[in-house]
Amino acid sequence: MTHLKSNLILEGDCIERLQGLPAGSVYLIFADPPYNLQLGGELLRPNNTRVDGVDEAWDRFGDQAIPADSFAVYDRFTRAWLTAARRALKDDGSLWVIGSYHNIYRVGAILQDLGFWILNDVVWTKTNPMPNFRGTRFTNAHETLLWCAKGPAARYTFNYEAMKSLNEGLQMRSDWMLPLCTGGERLKSDGHKTHPTQKPESLLYRIILASSNPGEVVLDPFFGTGTTGAVAKKLGRRWIGIERDAGYIAAAQARIAAIPEAADLSLVTTINKRSEPRIPFGTVVERGYLAPGDLLYDGERRRWSAKVRADGSLISEHHRGSIHQVGAAVQGAPACNGWTFWHFEQDGQLQVIDLLRQKIRAELH
Repeated sequence: MTHLKSNLILEGDCIERLQGLPAGSVYLIFADPPYNLQLGGELLRPNNTRVDGVDEAWDRFGDQAIPADSFAVYDRFTRAWLTAARRALKDDGSLWVIGSYHNIYRVGAILQDLGFWILNDVVWTKTNPMPNFRGTRFTNAHETLLWCAKGPAARYTFNYEAMKSLNEGLQMRSDWMLPLCTGGERLKSDGHKTHPTQKPESLLYRIILASSNPGEVVLDPFFGTGTTGAVAKKLGRRWIGIERDAGYIAAAQARIAAIPEAADLSLVTTINKRSEPRIPFGTVVERGYLAPGDLLYDGERRRWSAKVRADGSLISEHHRGSIHQVGAAVQGAPACNGWTFWHFEQDGQLQVIDLLRQKIRAELH
């Protein structure tokens, strides 16, 4: 198999460069393609100062005065780079594409035409959006990300526990409230934005942490000023950027070179609970952390209680079985996670029994 060089920027056309990569060599692709904004004239603030928006040539497709022509050219471009990206992506890899209402629906349809399987559409709600200065529409305060696998049966990476921990123990939702790239994070040249659509590192942090593991290759075919590479380096991932603008490349190289390598990969590695050794409740009893006859409670209200049996089962007033079965039965519920439902008393305080399972797991490492 051809060795894939990484931690570098490939200069040139994204389609040609993608086609030059070994097939099935990349674990994760994040793409922030041109939006084909169809802007008509410059945009002014109420004080008549010009808004520093997107007016670069790379965002124009076809005849901007004829929308049908512009859309047709943009669609051909989109189909070409997505086809090349699909070839470079591993079968168990995944692809993220970000866009606005100008292009994301066209991109989504082409993704499905090419066989990609959309896993989520994530709405990035900007906490500090640019106002609609003309007052003719609602303030455009969000962008949409499409997260895709190569097909419906693909075994893609999703670090669920990492996303849950990042969200203070709650399952992360598909609406993300994050600020625009501003302040010291925003790269500038001669007092102006180096890149008009630089994405915040917090956005890429979630994507890379959720969809890849340390050492895997993350590819960005529209690298710009290197946000994807910067975050990938911080999280111990390998990275490849594709960019055709020499100015953006220089800015990205300087930015990423200033970031130290992740020194301890264990700190950026997600612990998957499903891969941890299975600990039966009986092991807690065998190890002497709980004894036969000890009482367990559902919580501080102590509505229900059950006694621990020597064989690792529980017995309540009317029920007998595993920690899960008895927990479900006393509540009249179809199912129950007994590890988080039942509590034991320690020094006058109730503690969830899952703490004892985690203690045993720590002893096994």
